[in-house]
Amino acid sequence: MHRETTKKPLASATYSAGLALGICMAGFAVADTEIKLLASDGEAGDELGMATALDGGVIAVGAPKDDDKGNNSGSVYLFDAVTGAELTKLVASDGQANDAFGFSVALADGVLAVGAIGDDDNGVNAGAVYLFDISTGTQLEKLTPSDGQAGDEFGYSVALADGLVAIGAWRDDDKGSDSGSAYLFDVSTFGQLEKLLADDGDPIDLFGESIAIDGGLVAVGAHGDDEANLDAGAAYVFDAASGEQLHKLMADNGARNDFLGAAIDLSDGVVAVGAWAKSIFFDHSGAAYLFDAATGQQIGDSLVPSDGHDRAHFGISISIDDGIVAIGADQDRENGFNAGAVYLYDASDGEPIDKILASDGEVFDLLGTSVAIANGVVAIGAIGDDDLGDRAGSAYAINTRGCAADLDGDGDADAEDFFAYLDLFANGDGRADLDGDGDTDADDFFGYLDL
Repeated sequence: MHRETTKKPLASATYSAGLALGICMAGFAVADTEIKLLASDGEAGDELGMATALDGGVIAVGAPKDDDKGNNSGSVYLFDAVTGAELTKLVASDGQANDAFGFSVALADGVLAVGAIGDDDNGVNAGAVYLFDISTGTQLEKLTPSDGQAGDEFGYSVALADGLVAIGAWRDDDKGSDSGSAYLFDVSTFGQLEKLLADDGDPIDLFGESIAIDGGLVAVGAHGDDEANLDAGAAYVFDAASGEQLHKLMADNGARNDFLGAAIDLSDGVVAVGAWAKSIFFDHSGAAYLFDAATGQQIGDSLVPSDGHDRAHFGISISIDDGIVAIGADQDRENGFNAGAVYLYDASDGEPIDKILASDGEVFDLLGTSVAIANGVVAIGAIGDDDLGDRAGSAYAINTRGCAADLDGDGDADAEDFFAYLDLFANGDGRADLDGDGDTDADDFFGYLDL
């Protein structure tokens, strides 16, 4: 069974000044707002947008094929989620060619975690994860597992919450070749706390391909699990404190080659899991599922867009926050062949909310390669964007709460937002020109007060 959705195209468009602030009112801007994020030094082949993370008004975007420290050494860019301004560029202090630093990213409480699956400290492609203080850009630590080995690709997935960093090593061999594993580290002490393995792990399960952590629980995807059928996939829930496996999650309609668990997220007791290869509209159209983290039971039917199509890859990326699920379909064709899209759903009932398309979307952009949602802002990666060269990549910040004076995206319109606007206005900043008439004047100021 699956729940079909009704397509409701998003009314988003580039709005020169007020758009960058993510604010609007009647006669001033459209309901949802879009900012496009490009690297100041982006080049062909960087694949900016491979990974995205969002927290505290900052967006982190990975570019694992950036060449600053050698071919495909990788980098991460930080952007202001409100203005879209590039804040800094981060690279590993010991970065080398083919490290793929930025393949995965996670952001929480001022700390950024970055996966570098090609790092070779423990052997070729053993992998590593770096921690940074985003306020200063200082590298805090480099994490590698105590038993890391060549080919593990530690850092393929990464998540941060509650002072813990959860890291997937999907090609670890503890339960057979490429069975996979995950690790928990303390963000403060950098110490390794637990190694997580599926109780029923088998070769080529790829456990650790995706990972999420929230509320004392860790969710791990294993798209190669065969219990329901060959490569039908599964996900697992663990207690973060003890490392005990609590549940194994499987779709009620699991089928061969669904790849359930290729993407995962966890928020407020709900596990959202992507199955991008599920074949509903012929081949690899994709689906997503919601599970109760406390019971392990599937919530409702699978999520499937009514305009899905062959090889849309719906479920290639997934994120959940504040009861909203964002799901990437990186080969959606509405904006052109493989242009990509992201869908929003209500987690409480599985009903569709919106479909997000880039205002400048084109063929092969692959919008939805990655997705993150927090406080009504959706950060979306598009590794195939060619504004700065073939597959230079880009990302987008979509403010779904456009009609608000909440400039910092923390969910409240308060004094901090007011003074932020005053600063823009006093300096004649074009972003304070809410009505887009080319002048920053009294109409804009009183317009902000009316929001």
